[in-house]
Amino acid sequence: MYDYLIVGAGLYGAVCARELADAGKSVLVIDKRTHIGGNIYTEKIDGINVHKYGAHIFHTNNAAVWNYVQRFADFNRFTNSPVANYKGELFSLPFNMYTFNKIWGVITPEEAQTKIDEQRKEITGEPKNLEEQAISLVGRDIYEKLVKGYTEKQWGRDCKNLPAFIIKRLPVRLTFDNNYFNALHQGIPIGGYTKMVERILEGIEVRLGVDYLQNRETLNLLADHVIYTGPIDAYFGYRLGPLEYRSVRFENEVLDIPNFQGNAAVNYTDVETPWTRIIEHKWFEFGKDEDGNDLPKTVISREYSSEWKPGDEPFYPINDQENSKRYSLYMDLAKEIPDVFFGGRLGTYKYYDMDQVIARALEYTNSEIQ
Repeated sequence: MYDYLIVGAGLYGAVCARELADAGKSVLVIDKRTHIGGNIYTEKIDGINVHKYGAHIFHTNNAAVWNYVQRFADFNRFTNSPVANYKGELFSLPFNMYTFNKIWGVITPEEAQTKIDEQRKEITGEPKNLEEQAISLVGRDIYEKLVKGYTEKQWGRDCKNLPAFIIKRLPVRLTFDNNYFNALHQGIPIGGYTKMVERILEGIEVRLGVDYLQNRETLNLLADHVIYTGPIDAYFGYRLGPLEYRSVRFENEVLDIPNFQGNAAVNYTDVETPWTRIIEHKWFEFGKDEDGNDLPKTVISREYSSEWKPGDEPFYPINDQENSKRYSLYMDLAKEIPDVFFGGRLGTYKYYDMDQVIARALEYTNSEIQ
């Protein structure tokens, strides 16, 4: 008999398992996938740590979380500086003086601000949709080239039909700073995320290829408490209807060349290009293996945003009014099961960055241990 059964060997489940085990609790971790790490899983291909479920760049201003992850991995100094490709034109992201110079030819921050202010005047009153919200923040030129096509591919809807709240703000920097996250601590675990999660789970029993929802009654008998990190609506058999997500499809390719695009991430912001971005994984670790040798090949992933249906991999929750209401009703059902705790991105129907996932897991386990 275990004290805790943890459903899901992703980052949330792994951190919970580590903390509970270190507190003397007996823990069993299961996952229906055949690998640990959840969506931060990395697979080594031709010496390159490939982010199998999309790019994950660790960044945080939380000193406690940064100190925590460094117990399990050494991080490199990777800084996220994506590039936007609009019909063959390349722009710096986030929007900064390089971007404004390329679009308008402006030289000084004052000139850039004047140009933005002029174009923002197009929208009067409260923005009624995402298009109006974006123009009210950055003007039409930047909206048309760097926001509109990418957003419509990401959400599968015209920007005029998307709510304004999706883009509450857009980062505008009147400096030449290409650091997208601008976080105090940032980097990639040397050796990949899978290696880091292996260290977090060291000494803890893990069973892979186990579908909790298919074997719930038997598995529940193994432990006093369950930490469930899967989709909360799936746990209840979608009885109140499925919560909606956007999903992502990845098209991976190994190329017999040393360099495809010269950057880890290039976003394709025109609507005609079917993919949203291309990731070139080797540049997360500067194109070198763990011994510092240059890697002769490269691996790229084209990302295609898609509508989600039950059975697909859920990525981005659609936290609109209807889905938020449905989630609160599922939480009412969850409160009736005191021995099951719903945590993580899918269990709480909320998008989290990795540092937030860790912080939530530490918060929960601290409350359990005390």
